[in-house]
Amino acid sequence: MSDRARFTTKMGAIAASVGSAVGLGNIWRFPYEAGENGGGAFILIYLACVLLMGIPVIVAEFVVGRATHRNVNGALKQLAPGSRTHWFAYIGIIASLMILSFYSVVCGWIVEYLILAVSGGLSGHTPEEYGVMFASFSSHPWRPMLWTVLFLLLNHLVLRRGLKRGIERISNMMMPVLFVILLIFCIHSLMMPGAGEGLRFMFAPRLSDVSATVAVKAMGQAFFSLSLGLSCLLTYASYFKDSDSLVRNATVIAFLDTLVAVLAGLMIFPAVFSYGMTPEAGPKLIFEVLPVIFQQMHFGIVWAVLLFLLLFVASITSTISMSEISIAFFEEEHGLSRDKATAVSTVIALVLGSLCALSFGPLSGVTVCGMTLFSLFDYVSSNLLLPAGGIFFSVFVGWMLEQRLVEDELTNRGTLNVRTMRVLLFCMRYVAPLAIAVVFFSLI
Repeated sequence: MSDRARFTTKMGAIAASVGSAVGLGNIWRFPYEAGENGGGAFILIYLACVLLMGIPVIVAEFVVGRATHRNVNGALKQLAPGSRTHWFAYIGIIASLMILSFYSVVCGWIVEYLILAVSGGLSGHTPEEYGVMFASFSSHPWRPMLWTVLFLLLNHLVLRRGLKRGIERISNMMMPVLFVILLIFCIHSLMMPGAGEGLRFMFAPRLSDVSATVAVKAMGQAFFSLSLGLSCLLTYASYFKDSDSLVRNATVIAFLDTLVAVLAGLMIFPAVFSYGMTPEAGPKLIFEVLPVIFQQMHFGIVWAVLLFLLLFVASITSTISMSEISIAFFEEEHGLSRDKATAVSTVIALVLGSLCALSFGPLSGVTVCGMTLFSLFDYVSSNLLLPAGGIFFSVFVGWMLEQRLVEDELTNRGTLNVRTMRVLLFCMRYVAPLAIAVVFFSLI
């Protein structure tokens, strides 16, 4: 497919891929997971999981994508002709649409709170009132759905401009903004009185906090944060140039993704401890606990605006990558134009996203196995489809592909010396599948 789009620069490829991995999983989910699971012990295990599981699976997806320069379905058909392995492509396609649907609801919440922060609506409330405010908004009969729809339409406008003018351009703009805002927050948090307690919570792991549950949670967070098994990184790798180093790109992406997660912890935990709040607040940390802290800070409105702007930037870079999985599939496997493929993907996400948004209000009584539609999509995609996809890519590249093809991709046909190749292949074949299986069977 010589006429297929490619990233124009190495920086564009890295920025887009990092944007794919960096999202609410790092800035929203990582702090509350670390807060609920012992802080330092959780982070230590998380870092080990990124090295032993994250990088090998990223490399596996990169090999499949760059070797074929095709969407996930077309790539598996090309690499394993005559087999039925291409059916596993639908794991990533379905998971991406499900995650995009419920993820966009949270993105809609962020837009609502960004507007509230700008207008001063997050000032002058008691801690209890912030809880009531969020519960009232999330269960409103139409406001969450409105913001979900508007966010997805914005996502659509970026995607229909294509790889170079849409995805690559927005990633090159947004990722530096994200890091700058994070660093500003971290510097401010570290200057707060009591910041040392937050640092000890993060970086002084206690052996008493290490448990099987914490290990499983840390592995699951690494998996979710890096978007492993979703085919996001495979799809972006299909746009890589043949001269790009897959191992270097995978290492840089894993490092920057982890750096954002750690910076998010440095942003939040010193502030939480400084103002006597609890780090075990869970998912409501961003929407109920931090507004209380901002209200007590100098220039609190400015910090609130910066936080929700940061979350918005992280959201949009992730949702465009999730959307690209199905768009590339519709475009290449079904012959649709870019505009039509983008429209089909957006319409599916709009319908499913609206249902997820309403599951806190008018559709709260609609449950499947005791879960609302929002919770069901989250559970099925995060706990079932993503781990299954991660195990598949590890086994497919580690065991089913010809080793010569894998080595050619990792070394760019012998032009690069990859000293860690044997370690990567060992982790890909044995460590990653076993670790992912542990997460998989502990969460179902």
